[in-house]
Amino acid sequence: MGRGGQSLARVAVIVRAGAVPLWWLGLLAAGIGFLIPGLTGRRIGGYAGAALFLVCAAVVALVRRRRYRAWADGASRAAKYDYLQDRAVTLRNWRRAHLWWLLAGFLAAVGTSFALPVAGGLVLAGAGAGLWLKALWLGARERRDEALLWVRTDWAGSGRPVGKQVKGYRTTGLAAGDAVAGGARRRGR
Repeated sequence: MGRGGQSLARVAVIVRAGAVPLWWLGLLAAGIGFLIPGLTGRRIGGYAGAALFLVCAAVVALVRRRRYRAWADGASRAAKYDYLQDRAVTLRNWRRAHLWWLLAGFLAAVGTSFALPVAGGLVLAGAGAGLWLKALWLGARERRDEALLWVRTDWAGSGRPVGKQVKGYRTTGLAAGDAVAGGARRRGR
C-alpha cells in the first residue's frame, strides 16, 4: 500500500458472502433429507423445518444489529490512498476461510435427516436467508446515509465485520467500489 493506505473490504459484501452458499447447501440438504423417511416422518420434519427456517432467518438477520449500528455511527471517512477491495476478492476470501464450516454444516444437516427429515437443511437455508436480509438492512442504511461502509481487511480477519478485532468502519460515497449498497454486484460497469 502506497503512502500509508489501508486495504478495505465492504461490510455488506462480507455479510452477504455466506448467504448464497448457505442457501443452496441448505436446499440441497433439505432435498436429500426429503428422500430419507427418518424417525419422525417427512411431514413432521417438513413442518419443523419450516418453523426452524423462519426462526433461524430472523435470529441471523437481527443478531448484532446494535454493534453494526454503533460502528456505522462512528465511521470515519476513508483516506485518499486507501485500497478498496473488489467484491469478487472479498467473496472468494470469505468462502475459502469458511469452506470447511460450510461442508461440516451441510453434512450435519444431511445427518439430522435420519431423525428429522428436511429440517436440518432448512435451518441452513434459513441462516443464508438471514444473512441476505442483514445485507439488505445494511444496504438500506448505506442508501439512507449516502455512504458505503468499509472495514479494514486485517481487522475483519476471516469474515467477521463486527468481530473483536474491529476498531471502526470507514465510509466512501455510493459510487465507490464495484458493489452497490447492500453488497450486490454493480450492473453496467
